[in-house]
Amino acid sequence: MSNGITFYAIFFAAIFTNNILLTNYLGMCSFLAVSREVKTSQGLGMAVAIVMAATSVLNWLAYRYILVPLDLVYLRFIVFIVIIAAFVQLIEMIIERVSDSLYASLGIFLPLITVNCAILGVCLFMVIREYTLLQAFFYGLGSGIGWALAIIAMAGIRQKMAKARVPKGLAGAGITLIIAGIMALAFMGFSGMIQIT
Repeated sequence: MSNGITFYAIFFAAIFTNNILLTNYLGMCSFLAVSREVKTSQGLGMAVAIVMAATSVLNWLAYRYILVPLDLVYLRFIVFIVIIAAFVQLIEMIIERVSDSLYASLGIFLPLITVNCAILGVCLFMVIREYTLLQAFFYGLGSGIGWALAIIAMAGIRQKMAKARVPKGLAGAGITLIIAGIMALAFMGFSGMIQIT
């Protein structure tokens, strides 16, 4: 490994201690909007995990073998977004053919995976940290699994909260943000185990 970090450490840190959602607060819009039902959250979480893992590899290859050799590094944001958008379009077509109900329940949030800042953040972090191809793949996969784990946990909690008596001032977004903060604190409990900077 180029920077001495094993891909196992990167993978588990991306899931728990450096969770892209709960430590960097990237991808919060779809996290808060879609996390009402566990089934929908599972579908979106799986789609985001696949997109993160695949686009981190595709963007790493584009960066190392096209942008750097041609001295076009300043175009990385545009290139990364185009690659993410193309891959999300492919995933959207697959989900539409495989599961109409999941496609309908995800609604507008499926194409919005393209502009999910967590996916672009993973691609930028792997460039900044100078990961190898294998490290970039495991970082993308771990980040996707961590994001999916967080949204599924939030959906489970919100479904239980639907039966609870919540004060009117906290109903809706208020209680959801409080739960997200408590989840972030819980994930920070793992921070002494593995920390990747």
